[in-house]
Amino acid sequence: MNDEDDEVAGVTFGGATDQGRQTDDDELLPQLVSHLREHRNRLRQQWVSRIQGAHLLQAMTSQEMAAETTSVYDNYVEVLETGSVGALRDYARDLSERIIPRGVETQEVVGIVLLLRDVLARSLFEKYQRDLPLLNRVLDAYEPAANRIANTVAVSFVDERERVIRQQQDSIRELSTPVLRVRERLLILPIIGVLDTERARQLTEQLLSGIRAHRARVVVIDITGVPDVDEAVANHLVQTVDASRLMGASVIITGLSPEIAQTLVTIGVDLSRMDTIGDLQGGLEEAERLLGFSVTRDSEAAGP
Repeated sequence: MNDEDDEVAGVTFGGATDQGRQTDDDELLPQLVSHLREHRNRLRQQWVSRIQGAHLLQAMTSQEMAAETTSVYDNYVEVLETGSVGALRDYARDLSERIIPRGVETQEVVGIVLLLRDVLARSLFEKYQRDLPLLNRVLDAYEPAANRIANTVAVSFVDERERVIRQQQDSIRELSTPVLRVRERLLILPIIGVLDTERARQLTEQLLSGIRAHRARVVVIDITGVPDVDEAVANHLVQTVDASRLMGASVIITGLSPEIAQTLVTIGVDLSRMDTIGDLQGGLEEAERLLGFSVTRDSEAAGP
């Protein structure tokens, strides 16, 4: 039996290994599922009441809560019946994609699934409480499956939330380090804010991609808005310049503050490998000269 088979067996039969016990559970499971489906409306409403009493899912409207709790209930019971862990993961991922944008937190998802587990367990207790041996067998079949469902939903939600957070972070980084095409073969990369090693690495990737996409010959990197850099970031800038040159683009760095300039000297960065200009305007003028354009200031063009 492979790992997936083990998971399915754990969900369906509570990990039982005795053949006779599995046969009993095979007979109990359809009864359990039938009971939960027969009393679906009542049990779902009890669950919703518990959710509201615990002040969960408050970011959702009553209509959204009704739709999602109905969907979760039906999928929950279906997994109890089929033991399909793969299908549960797919559903939990889809559920996460729908409710994360509505502001639902991880603890809320875990909370509502545990509340559903409790509501259904209480219903089974009420149904079988007069036959304790049978009740124990029902709970032995139900509880491991319910715990596995809760765990799977929680893990899937956390994974999806982390994916969304990574995606948002990537989007923020892209917005904070845009590679802009000024004119044909000329790019500008204005950097604002703290420049750490991770951001510097991403900056290099974006810049090299931009050089290739636009067939750039000159790039102006403006760091006027960068308050400070450390030795690792300074060395990364030098590597960025070298990598850009290998792709056929000259790099001009503008906006060096006195503090950053002093840091570069102090840590021994090879400044001969970096073409620096005081400000962005001067950097753009130098870039256009490198590209063979004639640079004429407005005052000169106006004449006497």
